[in-house]
Amino acid sequence: MLQWADVLKDKSLQNLPYKIELDAKGRIVMTPASNQHARYQTEIAVRLTHLLRGGKVLTECSVQTLDGVKVPDVAWASNAFLKKYHYETPYPAAPEICVQVVSPSNRRAEMDEKITFYLAKGAREVWLCNEKGSVTFADHSGTLKKSKLVPRFPSKI
Repeated sequence: MLQWADVLKDKSLQNLPYKIELDAKGRIVMTPASNQHARYQTEIAVRLTHLLRGGKVLTECSVQTLDGVKVPDVAWASNAFLKKYHYETPYPAAPEICVQVVSPSNRRAEMDEKITFYLAKGAREVWLCNEKGSVTFADHSGTLKKSKLVPRFPSKI
């Protein structure tokens, strides 16, 4: 079974125009990203950087979940999280906020699973940004009207 360390070492998997994840069976899952996807990812990262203190914004950090290694497009990790895990790859726990920018190839069920996986690994909130820039927020209680951790974050970017 393929491990994340194997993916990192494999030169044929470097510089691909796809985000790579592993499923629970060690199979590579690739998702093509559009330039619009990249813009939303950047916009979310910049806004989080300005709105939150006491941590760092990470793009495409790897998280070991119950279904293999998943890679949120944007994450915010507190200083306490970073002190505990540094830059371990993949992280054995999810940072406090995990954000997925939904691509046309993503199914709703897949996004619902990712919300569940990140929350199960310790994320306090999981956000989804759709193709029109609308952001939805979820935590262990379900869907939120706005983020509890970053109440000033807009629901439309």
